[in-house]
Amino acid sequence: MPARERRKITDAAIARLRPREREYTVWDRNISGLGVRVRPTGGKTWVLLEEVGGRSKRVSLGPVSTMAVAEARRRCHERRARPEPAGLARPVRAVPLFRDFVEGEWKEAHFDRYKPSSKKGIRWVLAVRLLPAFGSRPLDRIAPTEVGKWFDAWSRTAPGGANKGLELLRQIMNFAIARGHLEKNPTQDIRLNRRTRLTRFLSREEIARLHRALDAQTHAGNRQQADIVRLLLLTGCRKSEILRLRWSEIREDGLVLADSKTGPRRVPLNSQARRIIDGQPRTESPFVFPSPLDRSRPRSHELPLWCRVREEAGIEDVRLHDLRHTYASHAVMNGVPVPVVSRMLGHSNVRMTLRYAHLGDRDMERTAESIGRSVAAIMGLEQPKAVYRSSNERPTDPSQICRAFSLARHSPYGGGSREDADHEAVVREHKAPINATD
Repeated sequence: MPARERRKITDAAIARLRPREREYTVWDRNISGLGVRVRPTGGKTWVLLEEVGGRSKRVSLGPVSTMAVAEARRRCHERRARPEPAGLARPVRAVPLFRDFVEGEWKEAHFDRYKPSSKKGIRWVLAVRLLPAFGSRPLDRIAPTEVGKWFDAWSRTAPGGANKGLELLRQIMNFAIARGHLEKNPTQDIRLNRRTRLTRFLSREEIARLHRALDAQTHAGNRQQADIVRLLLLTGCRKSEILRLRWSEIREDGLVLADSKTGPRRVPLNSQARRIIDGQPRTESPFVFPSPLDRSRPRSHELPLWCRVREEAGIEDVRLHDLRHTYASHAVMNGVPVPVVSRMLGHSNVRMTLRYAHLGDRDMERTAESIGRSVAAIMGLEQPKAVYRSSNERPTDPSQICRAFSLARHSPYGGGSREDADHEAVVREHKAPINATD
């Protein structure tokens, strides 16, 4: 047996072990052949070296999370006290099929705890992607090369979906390791597809053009879909949160969503969003936007109107989810703290909101320059000059979103202001010089 580094293994020492880029094993100083294997994923397993037929064989005793040092040493002594008779093969524990493991142990421990909205997507990945590929295979017969080919084939058509499928498979296999069915995760060396983070958001002029396109569609009989798009922009909500909105979730001070992507949350409503909701027809349906075919159900996720209005507004590259980005971006550019924006969006982690943080940097730089010019003018060092800002540079007040998106006089929601006049006023304001001493 080659020389190995030995340490005094205690429960505290094991807790301090950290994962590395490659798998490694720490061997016990007191009992020869007993060690703790640490995987790059952070999983830790007791291993034991045994002599079988004159050869050294490494066997797994179980995960560290369910076995203390004293128990691992006891099992080690028991195995060595009862050596196998010559020529007698040790009974091998049957490894379950992937399908049986998913529908049994994994389902009970993990799947049943997911939210109903999450279960739908996971069921699809299992039924369409994972079970057809690996369902009939024992867990320990699913090779890394096989998983790699499966992942590459899916990635060619849907790289984002392939990433989610791989993450689910990785979680299932990690649980199989924890239950003692596997020693190594076949997905651990496969890297996720790199995805470009899209933070496209609409400028004030684009919001005004979108409003005109939506207003035209409202008068053409597509009011429900147009109002859904308006609410997405005015609230920053996810599409599913608006489509499944119930009358029982509407309060005087905002929306109280019983079930969102990150759990229950509260959404404040501005007066423009409140006016749109109040303008919806009340029927026997519990949903604010019921399905035209079955009013006992919410409207489906398909919004064919969006493709039409974004083409009419000249924003073909904008996704519906980018309206949520627009809401957040304009808030940050107006100086709203990132933690506050994170709460308004219902993000589970403020790091998800930090993608918008850089949008306020240019505004702070221009503000510092403006203050510097004013102070320098008082000191007689420099004459203040007019500063011209483009529509994409100037800080935006969130109220401007509502003003640019306000409905025309002939709109069913009222408002009393003319759309074209509002838009022209916005354009004139952008063209006008701004005195640095203001």
